[in-house]
Amino acid sequence: MMTLKDLEKVQKTFKEAGQDYQVELQSGKIIIVGPSDIVSSEIGIRLSAFLFVWVNPRRLGRVFDSAGGFILPDANLTAPDVSFVRAARLRQSPRYFGELVPDLVVEIKSQSDRIKPLEKKIHNFLELGAEVGFAE
Repeated sequence: MMTLKDLEKVQKTFKEAGQDYQVELQSGKIIIVGPSDIVSSEIGIRLSAFLFVWVNPRRLGRVFDSAGGFILPDANLTAPDVSFVRAARLRQSPRYFGELVPDLVVEIKSQSDRIKPLEKKIHNFLELGAEVGFAE
């Protein structure tokens, strides 16, 4: 059973080796997240941009991309492809992982992804308190 401390050691080892892998902690297992295909990446950046353009001038909250990790109440560490947290819940972003459940989570299916694990991930976010979640 791996912990957040174990994950941080793995990240540090990758960084020292010059590797830039994204990793998540799911049910005590460290998951290496591969890069998205270019279409999925484009969809993610467009959705992030549209969301940011709506959220930012209205000071509604903060928008995050797939590199923004969240430590969830179930001790998992994960990073949705696009996420949003209301301003009242996160006044300032920490220089660490967010220790809360985002209000909105989006998972974008990459060519190598399977829809069932993405749906499971969204379902977990919703069970933990996310208000909106969808897999595309």
